[in-house]
Amino acid sequence: MLKCSTSLWSADLANLAAEIQRVEPYSERFHLDVADGHFVKTLLFFPDLVKAMRKFTRRPFEVHLMTTNPLGWVETFVDAGADSLIFFLEAGSDPAEVIRAVKSSGKQVGISLRIEEPLERLEPYWDQLDVLTIIGTAIGIKGAGLDDSVPGKIRQARATIAGRRLHTEIEADGGIRRHTAPLLAQAGADYIVPGSLMFGEDPAAMRTWLATL
Repeated sequence: MLKCSTSLWSADLANLAAEIQRVEPYSERFHLDVADGHFVKTLLFFPDLVKAMRKFTRRPFEVHLMTTNPLGWVETFVDAGADSLIFFLEAGSDPAEVIRAVKSSGKQVGISLRIEEPLERLEPYWDQLDVLTIIGTAIGIKGAGLDDSVPGKIRQARATIAGRRLHTEIEADGGIRRHTAPLLAQAGADYIVPGSLMFGEDPAAMRTWLATL
């Protein structure tokens, strides 16, 4: 069954505490997109807000750094309550250094790949990754459709992980809809990052449906 790393970007941002508690029973973890207005042209989820939300749930917080210089944000978001941090390879810091910083803090680490980025870019880092986030839409854009290349990329990642006997989880982020979730499940994703699929529907009914995939 697909697990849910629920995206709080799609919650009612004026009522985050209530929204977190409403969907918590149907979420394995929460996905928090952090955007600095530079790496992507939007602003989302600053450290003090993450810290404020932390007291409303015991579910893990997955912080997705859509920022320049992700290394400079690791300590701040760990202190705010992050359980894992995911970053982009081209974001301006040495990826190996970012991975070391996250691991040394005792947290899980992940890399996210844009649509146009091949899996070969992960070659130096595979055995260090807890999570691989495969982006299915242009980053920083809410409500876009899933790119057709994503299921194939997930299958390729699944084969690599199995062939190397790794424990890396595959997470699909972007374009998560009723008609795309089955494709992602069949391709071998472990997690999806539902936004409107969780907050725009009855979350209990949605999770019952996911269990049938």
